[in-house]
Amino acid sequence: MVELRKRPEPPSDASQPPLKKFGSSTSAKPRSESSKAQTPSLDRAEESRKPGVGDTIQLEGFGGEIETQDGEKTNLKKLVDDSKSGVVLFTYPKASTPGCRRSRSDSLLTLGTTQACLFRDEFSPLTATGYSIFGLSSDSPKSNTTFKTKQRLPFTLLCDSNATLIAAIGMRKSPKGIVRGVFVVSKASKIEAVEPGGPAATVEAVRRLVKSARASSSERVAKVVEARETPKDENSKAGNASLAGDDSAEVRADIAAEVADTAEKLDEA
Repeated sequence: MVELRKRPEPPSDASQPPLKKFGSSTSAKPRSESSKAQTPSLDRAEESRKPGVGDTIQLEGFGGEIETQDGEKTNLKKLVDDSKSGVVLFTYPKASTPGCRRSRSDSLLTLGTTQACLFRDEFSPLTATGYSIFGLSSDSPKSNTTFKTKQRLPFTLLCDSNATLIAAIGMRKSPKGIVRGVFVVSKASKIEAVEPGGPAATVEAVRRLVKSARASSSERVAKVVEARETPKDENSKAGNASLAGDDSAEVRADIAAEVADTAEKLDEA
């Protein structure tokens, strides 16, 4: 009689984890959390790239290409190069919104195009130190031409349809839109002002810069005058000392001629 024996079971591998653990999302979860954690840091990095007062920017290619209300292509570098002291860009959400006063005597003063009108009214004093003023929006050339003509604006309006320059100066509103504000860059590519604000606040920011520039200019003139006068006084003193101690024949001849001339005048009197 044949005896049937039961086949022994293979030894279990204690080091091998259960099969169900291989399909778990344990390893994928940290990657997902890490990916999510990177988003705020990227946002902060984007925020840190916004220009600030005192920064010196590379004007070449800064903000891309824009156009004037007349359809002429230009860029920030060209605007700065053509200016005497620098460029003022005031940003506004949209042209031809109601609320602009036509002159100082008008009482209507609300938001909207008031900002452009205030820059119009203050145009002469704000450009006295060499700033070139421009309005900047994403409106079309046609819209800005109508706006400029209707409000009799003495400055050029810039059309940034893709909002590349608006974004570069930190005035783009997320996810879309434009922050009302002002951006000022000097002839030396140094940012002198970059701040959002209402119509009056943006004009006041430029007014402060003009006042500061005038004060600095007066100080420079005073120093130049002082520098020119000081050497003159010192040279005069040195010259007198030289005449007193110099025994050269040329000096003696000059003195003799001067004495003779004086004597002749006295005789004629």
